[in-house]
Amino acid sequence: MTPVVALRLALAGNRTDTARVVLTALSAALAALAALAALTVLAIPTPPGGRGANNSEQYGNALLREPGLRGGTAVALLLLAVPVLALAGQCVRLGAPARDRRLAAFRLAGASPGQVTVLVAVETGLAALSGTLVGLGTYLVGRVLLHRPDARGLLPLPTDVLPSPSTIAAVVLGLPVLAGLVGVVLLRRVTATPLGVVRRIRRERAPGPWAGLLIVAGVAAYGLLVPVGRWYAARGQDPPAVLEPLLMLGGALAALVGVVVGTGWLSHTAGRLLHRWGRGPATLLAARRLTADPWAGSRTLAALLAAVIVGAGAAGLRASMLADMTANRAIGQSFAASDDFYLNTMDLVDRAVQVAVALAAGGLVVALVEGIVARRRTYAALVASGVPRSVIGRSVAWQALAPAVPATVLALAVGLLLTWTTGGRPRSYGGQTVQVCPGDAAGCADPSALRTVWVPESVVTPELPWGQLAGVGATALAAVLVTVGVGLLFLRTSTAVEEIRTG
Repeated sequence: MTPVVALRLALAGNRTDTARVVLTALSAALAALAALAALTVLAIPTPPGGRGANNSEQYGNALLREPGLRGGTAVALLLLAVPVLALAGQCVRLGAPARDRRLAAFRLAGASPGQVTVLVAVETGLAALSGTLVGLGTYLVGRVLLHRPDARGLLPLPTDVLPSPSTIAAVVLGLPVLAGLVGVVLLRRVTATPLGVVRRIRRERAPGPWAGLLIVAGVAAYGLLVPVGRWYAARGQDPPAVLEPLLMLGGALAALVGVVVGTGWLSHTAGRLLHRWGRGPATLLAARRLTADPWAGSRTLAALLAAVIVGAGAAGLRASMLADMTANRAIGQSFAASDDFYLNTMDLVDRAVQVAVALAAGGLVVALVEGIVARRRTYAALVASGVPRSVIGRSVAWQALAPAVPATVLALAVGLLLTWTTGGRPRSYGGQTVQVCPGDAAGCADPSALRTVWVPESVVTPELPWGQLAGVGATALAAVLVTVGVGLLFLRTSTAVEEIRTG
């Protein structure tokens, strides 16, 4: 098989294959934009100098101006790529039955199993490559259009810097390679034979609640931040520079994996409870589907749960900041400008979470529609036997919501605990003489404006952000409901009696 033949066969297909290629390219373009934006922030040069003297003063936003804040900004941008990559993984699975029939036709024409796998990798990789090239073009054009200094000559965005060419090439070429590998992995249990497609399904035991150990380990890693810092401080030493990032990154990753994997156990448990206590055919159909494939919830809800964890963590961090600001105002060491900066930064994080939820909802729509289309023969047979479409629709809703509700609650709790282990502790302030200034930051530059006062000791305890947590959870569940509504639009066409004769 020559490269030209492989290219022609990879581009062959019907409208579903075209939709899969377009959605995969769109996901790759969004992921490339997020990665390039993060790398641009990291590429900002830092002038030499001490604390405060090495700021990049050409930017109007402190997130770009101060070197210590750029890492967090880049991480936030990279987090937006997580739901996008999850959406790409769902798009690769779109139209799987039709693609399997096409692969079987290739095998009938003489292609080997290895060549069929190469075709899938080439198809997915080319779609992702076209998307990353579009993303690169959009990034370069946007960089020119958004280069607009304000009246003081300050830039709102880092449009004056570019990542290195090798870094850009790694993003543009690395994402398609990753997409091709994902396509190959998704076919690891599919064997295309000349007479059809055989899917190898390994019967596994029901998932257990062992993912809770990962959640406990992740929360414990964050809980160690303060004790470890105090341990080093008591010995007059600074903790290793890599220790805090390692605990934070490792703890967050362990907690995220624990929540995603634990969704499989929640799905299986929800299926058992629905089968035991459910009434009516809709709940029984959903119960059987949940117990037969409990890992479907982990696959489809992964990106959404990641966004919920970040949103809950941001809510806890905001509550911690508000407690600090309250205590600082009590002792006269707070300025409105700095308080507004931190609160505005948290507003940006909240908007990023909303964007991530919207992207995750797109992945849910693709997964739900793909599930309905893949099981259209079964649904058509049920309709032909007398089962109303409304019953099938309610079963699809039960199947989506039964694992989503407890998984969302779990994600909210884990995200809050990650920040609450350090930020939720009571603060003791005062009990000493401090120098305060009743004026603004500019006036306080004069030492004569300072006053020495005695501040009695007080304790400030952060309040649990119930309202913001409820908002994040409601947004996530609303996204699930919207995806269910969109998926049900495809139910009527997928339950036509004629679908029984389809391959």
